[in-house]
Amino acid sequence: MESSVSHQVASKLLQIKAIRLNLENPFTWASGWKSPIYCDNRLSLSYPDIRDYIKLALKTLIQEQFTSTEVIAGVATAGIPQGALVADSLALPFIYVRSKPKGHGMTNMIEGVIKPGQKVVLVEDLISTGGSSIRAAVALRDAGFDVLGLVSIFTYGFDIAAENMANEGLKFAALSNYNDMIEEAVSSNYVTGSEVASLNSWREDPANWRK
Repeated sequence: MESSVSHQVASKLLQIKAIRLNLENPFTWASGWKSPIYCDNRLSLSYPDIRDYIKLALKTLIQEQFTSTEVIAGVATAGIPQGALVADSLALPFIYVRSKPKGHGMTNMIEGVIKPGQKVVLVEDLISTGGSSIRAAVALRDAGFDVLGLVSIFTYGFDIAAENMANEGLKFAALSNYNDMIEEAVSSNYVTGSEVASLNSWREDPANWRK
């Protein structure tokens, strides 16, 4: 994504505290990692101007990177509202992918109309290791879709995510990234220059940070 857009998105997410940084009392991720950053892009949905900016930026990203898109798929749960907004803006069908098949009724993992062969783009709110995105892409491929790739609002830029995506042949693009977010955080005095070294240390080895 263009640097100007990446910085704008990062600035807006910091502004509404969708991205939170805390070096003194790190957050604990579901993986057990201790992290000085927590990203909750769901908060953008509560701010119409920012919600609209992100929707249009994702729309543009899809139009530029995936020109033959026929269907938009949201990745549950945070990618569902973002994907639905983008699908509406593009006037395209929308479906969503659960993390696992529903435990009752039709036991669907994919909700929506499935037409094998259609070209689909996944929408996520953020990319960490890429695991949930890959599971969703595999489910769509198994259902007969032609998965063109994935877009997200934010990516941490972990090497393991790029490796995992490459191994699955899954092209992906994000509106903003960790490096641009750190630059915005410094320029807005959200963090000090002395704190950047610790933030970058976490980014390089999150599993062992502060062990």
